[in-house]
Amino acid sequence: MKHSGTAAGLMAVAMFATGCGTGGGGAPETAETLATGGKVTGEITFWHSYSEGGAEVKTLKEKVIPAFEKAHPGTKVKPVTVQYDQLHQKLVTAAAGSTLPDVVRSDIIWVPELADLGVLVPLDEAMPDFTRLAAQTYDGALATNLWKGKHYGLPLDTNTKVLLYNPATLAKAGVNAPPATFDELKALAPRLAAKKIYVHAVGDGSGWNVLPLIWSNGGDITDKGVTKSDGHLNAPPAVEAVQLLVDLYAAGGIPKIVLGGGGGTGALEGLAKGIYATTHDGPWNYPIARAQFPKLELNAAPTISGKGGSVSVVGGESIVITQSSKNKALAAEFTRFMLSPEAQMLMARVGQVSVLKDLADDMASVDPYYAPYMQQLETARPRPATPAWAKVDAILTKQVQLAIKGDLTAQASMDAAVAQIDPLLERARAGR
Repeated sequence: MKHSGTAAGLMAVAMFATGCGTGGGGAPETAETLATGGKVTGEITFWHSYSEGGAEVKTLKEKVIPAFEKAHPGTKVKPVTVQYDQLHQKLVTAAAGSTLPDVVRSDIIWVPELADLGVLVPLDEAMPDFTRLAAQTYDGALATNLWKGKHYGLPLDTNTKVLLYNPATLAKAGVNAPPATFDELKALAPRLAAKKIYVHAVGDGSGWNVLPLIWSNGGDITDKGVTKSDGHLNAPPAVEAVQLLVDLYAAGGIPKIVLGGGGGTGALEGLAKGIYATTHDGPWNYPIARAQFPKLELNAAPTISGKGGSVSVVGGESIVITQSSKNKALAAEFTRFMLSPEAQMLMARVGQVSVLKDLADDMASVDPYYAPYMQQLETARPRPATPAWAKVDAILTKQVQLAIKGDLTAQASMDAAVAQIDPLLERARAGR
């Protein structure tokens, strides 16, 4: 879930959003305009980053969109595939040039940024059935679309992380079950380190990896309003979670990949080779493991618990409508369809985790490996919804890594992070 925007691009969008561009969208349409039930016709364009390497794009083009067009005669949806690592910049450029599409499948971390720039339709105001649609989705996924009291998108697909482990590797230390708590993880680290096995692989110090530890320890990174991190990120529960990583690293319990910089053995490969015993990661690992490491027995368990329980992080994408759309009524109908059980299950069969809570059992029927993820989604939380998240995440990553390396204590590192993060949050709330 990397952020690919550039400073120049963000400046261009800021100019567009404050009136230096034409935009083409004008004022938001009324809720009645985007109401369901009326006949809609015309054409819309849908930008997305579904993978062309598998069956996602084929399913979208040959099944999902035709089903929508059949149910809505006189309509046409034009899908445009954009590689994920290029989509953010393409959105930035299109916004500055007044050429945004009607509908976008956006990474959840981009929605507050785009909303703050004024290029998205507030769906909770424009769609009278928003509350009904939103109630069907997971709370954590829905919360990623909230900015300054308004929801600018609806969850489209989601994911989270659970504990993945290699039972054969744990057995080498005489353990027949994965660590379920922070204390068990710490106690197991030296036993496995003595056999040159890392108890847990952590990709880096980013929020995607560290926030589940902070939340599971009962802490947080900001207040609920995402206005400040002081008193939260530098409070004991968060600092203790960072200290856990410091202690594990010192005990030979986590590999150097946590320090970033590339290189090293990836988490899944390390599990397959038996040099890592556990990791927290997403459902996409299962098809990869089946293809690349067919001998690996990849098992799953809930995210490791602390004083706050077992809390993971929400990933995925949302569907948003742009202000520059010339056919918002059709865009809204397409949005509704993409959240329908029909569309959700078509995409689920090619690897997209449904955002509809009522389809949790159906996901498990697609493949049993989804079951623990659907359960974890019940308590999974979003990264803070703020246009400043990319910068906040970079600061968090750096400061966590400084603590792990021993350059700063965990407390001093989080205090330094707070001093850098709070001005960013303040500026974001002020629209600067």
